[in-house]
Order: sequence, then C-alpha cells, then structure tokens
Amino acid sequence: MSVTISSELLRRLVAEAAASPNAEVCGLLFEATGRIDAAEACANVAANPERMFEIDPAALFVAHRRARSGGMAVIGHYHSHPSGLPVPSPRDAAQAMGDGAVWVILGADVARAWRSVEVGAFVEEAIEQITPSA
Repeated sequence: MSVTISSELLRRLVAEAAASPNAEVCGLLFEATGRIDAAEACANVAANPERMFEIDPAALFVAHRRARSGGMAVIGHYHSHPSGLPVPSPRDAAQAMGDGAVWVILGADVARAWRSVEVGAFVEEAIEQITPSA
C-alpha cells in the first residue's frame, strides 16, 4: 500500500522538522480526497520534547470535532526524530493502537510513512508524491 501526499506538503513537513533540531515536532494529518490533504502543526506537550512527542490533547479534540461537523478526517499524525532515523522507536510502538492510523516520521531530512496495523506494530507504506494542481 501507499500514502499519497503533495510534494509541497511533504517538503513543508521535512522543513518543519529540520527547523527544530533539538525537539520533536508533531502535528495532525487530514484527508478529504483519499490522500493526505493537509497537516496541522500542534504543540508538543510531552514532558521531555527532546526525546518524545505528545500532541496537545486540546488540538486533537478540536480536530475531531471539526471532522464530525463535516471537516477533513483525522487519519494520523506526524512527528520528528531530531537525532534519529525516520523509523518507529520502541516508544512509538508502545503508542501504536492498531487503528490503521498513518504515522509520518521525519528524520535526517527524510520522511517515511507507517501504518499502525495492530497494537504495538507498524507496516511501512510507500509515499507517493503528487504535484499540486495550479
């Protein structure tokens, strides 16, 4: 399987991660047309944002409320590994709920996509980049 995202949005996420070399960035991923259509940066409220991430629960609540009111669906989230590779860490695996959520992990100026397929486990998804229409 694959995850489709515009090349422009993917570049923005990689740049956001690169601009924060000492702390993990994080945010939500949204879809409306069968692909990642938007991403929204969220505050990382983790106790130790240099080594972990926790999306601000208030932002998550607002995003799900918007989706229930006809907005774009929350299909997952992104976060960075400032000093590591864009692969799920043991901490990431401990948070995987097996709900099919997309996890885009950013590290070393690269993005990789993963899907939470079962509690504690991921499968990698190819990233298909598309050029946005004018």
